[in-house]
Amino acid sequence: MSTDNYNATSPTLDEVVFERRNKEYGAYDLRQAYRPLLTKAFLLGTLIFVLIVVGPFLYLKMTQEEAKEEKIVEVNLDEIKDLPPPPIEEKAPPPPPPPPPVEPPKVEIVKDMIPEPKPNPKIEEPPKKMEETKDTNIGTKDQEGEKKVVWKAPEMPKETGQGRVMETPKVDPNKIVEGGLEQQADFIGGIEKFRRLVGENFDQSDFEGLGETVSTSISFVVERDGTISDVKATGPNSAFNKEAERTIRGIRGKWSPGKMQGESVRSRFRLPLKMAFE
Repeated sequence: MSTDNYNATSPTLDEVVFERRNKEYGAYDLRQAYRPLLTKAFLLGTLIFVLIVVGPFLYLKMTQEEAKEEKIVEVNLDEIKDLPPPPIEEKAPPPPPPPPPVEPPKVEIVKDMIPEPKPNPKIEEPPKKMEETKDTNIGTKDQEGEKKVVWKAPEMPKETGQGRVMETPKVDPNKIVEGGLEQQADFIGGIEKFRRLVGENFDQSDFEGLGETVSTSISFVVERDGTISDVKATGPNSAFNKEAERTIRGIRGKWSPGKMQGESVRSRFRLPLKMAFE
């Protein structure tokens, strides 16, 4: 018995395993189709791998060959020589020059100046007569030209109106002016001197050891004769207000009164006062 005859007649491993078993169950068919499927999968995977590896090289080679191809364009030089010349642009003519400025005709001017006042003046040129300046213009130098009056003084009205003349109201000498003075009232010697006198004459004995700063606002009327009246201090500390009023009244000195329309008037003056006590 030869080997070929033995292989042809000998049962396979699947036959031996599924002998006396249900071959229609499905496992037998899977084992029969396993080897052909494995062979096909191996061949297909090998082909895909080769394409992945070799594909980029083939693509680069093809693109390089296409880039190397040069396109040659034939040019006929005879046709270029027969082309018409380019059109010549016509330049616009330059604009005409502007006309020369026309000078207005000169107007006759007669020199007539008021001399500057000087001690022992030297008469260099006598003033012009009225007849010489009647129908001409007056300037700083003589000039020949047309007898044309450029400027003429306005004529005064022949008749005056009969309207009501507004009179400036007189200042009431007894009224106390609060503001709007032409000249403010001021202490003779300056307001700083007045402040210094207030500090020197203020009695601080009742406020020693207070340990705080006390302030008030003082107002008084400066009379027309330079004296003061109606002294008032408005502040939170009544004792400080009382001493401030006493100090202001006791200062010896005159004031320059305020003025309105050039006349002395009664005016109210306000002075802030602040002191720190230790």
